[in-house]
Amino acid sequence: MAGMKYILRVLCVVSISTTRMAQGTTDFDLATTATNQLAVELHRQLATGDENLCVSPYSIESALAMTFAGADGETRTEMARVLHLPENNTAVPAAFSALQHSLEEMRAKTVELVKESKKFGGPGEPITINIANRLFAQKGYDFRQDFLSLVKQNYGAAFEPIGFVANPGAAAQHINKWVAEQTRDKIRDLIPANALNKLTRLVLANALYLKAPWADAFSDKTTRPEPFHVRGGAAVDVPMMRKTAQFGYAKREGFTAVSVPYAGGDLQFLVLLPDDVNGLRALESKLTANALAESAKLEMHEVDLHLPKFKLEPPTIALAKTFQALGMKTAFDIPRGSANFDRIAPRKPNDYLYISNIFHKTFIAVDEKGTEAAAATAVVMMRATALARPKPPPIEVKVDRPFVYAIQHVPSGVCLFLGRVTDSR
Repeated sequence: MAGMKYILRVLCVVSISTTRMAQGTTDFDLATTATNQLAVELHRQLATGDENLCVSPYSIESALAMTFAGADGETRTEMARVLHLPENNTAVPAAFSALQHSLEEMRAKTVELVKESKKFGGPGEPITINIANRLFAQKGYDFRQDFLSLVKQNYGAAFEPIGFVANPGAAAQHINKWVAEQTRDKIRDLIPANALNKLTRLVLANALYLKAPWADAFSDKTTRPEPFHVRGGAAVDVPMMRKTAQFGYAKREGFTAVSVPYAGGDLQFLVLLPDDVNGLRALESKLTANALAESAKLEMHEVDLHLPKFKLEPPTIALAKTFQALGMKTAFDIPRGSANFDRIAPRKPNDYLYISNIFHKTFIAVDEKGTEAAAATAVVMMRATALARPKPPPIEVKVDRPFVYAIQHVPSGVCLFLGRVTDSR
């Protein structure tokens, strides 16, 4: 259609329930570092009020890494800068492939762990993990085979022809159904009504579902009402889990870090707790990718931990303006005519791809048994332990005020989820 721009949509979905993962390789360092750097920047952009927050940096970075593979010229330069990726390094897709592989190894590892641990009262179920990528592409559109091959080989993204032109509403429903299936129904209606139209040409989807038990579950019997300072203000009683055990622990300037391991030991739930009841903002202002990486391997201590149960199901958020504020403008065709995704499909003066929006949706639940979490991201583009010694008393940590949390892969340090809890009710 002369004079019109087509729409490319990229969808990334991640659903997670935590447990640790094991992988010794460093092949994924590039992907890990980039993801954590973006994580901190997104958190700063989005944590502006006093509400709860849940974001999957891994989901967003993965979806945009697939999109980045198709970018060229100034658009590629800007995306590289914002996503913290080397502009012309062919190792980028391989790094994300290695990271995905390390995540997928968890289930096999914990299946064997469960077989043995059941004899001694250990975790009764393995980690459940599902990572799926797919390209939902307009039938008959001129996509470059090199791009399709790259995302298939490195991201396992199957190519599925779909009729955006014939019925964009039905196409959106089909993609949302796929997202829901991949995330065990935790992420529903990711793509809002009317977000796709007859100019949509591609949705790149990344779905991850991860569910895992704690390495050592909390007892339901020890959960009882305890005060939590909602949004840093008045205390309200909430269900508070309690356990004394060996946890990762460190006292930092202005905050305490505590990590709770999931089955298998390669994934952890990380809590960053400010010293002051209303110290969340100060903590978030000093949050860095290095601080997150250092928290992946905290020294073990005997800790008496009080941790609130919580479940967050925020609505879909649109991230276009967030990424534009971070400096990714030409990808959104700002100024008009500047978007360059020639590596996805041939760029013509009156027929080219650009991102029109990025949709993201998450789910996370933390209870006595473990953590379940999910996330989805859609990028929309348009044609236009040590030996025992005498033990000191356990360190008491009461998570009774707003805090930052992460679900973190221990071997790499990558944050699959990053957010804040200001109200655990």
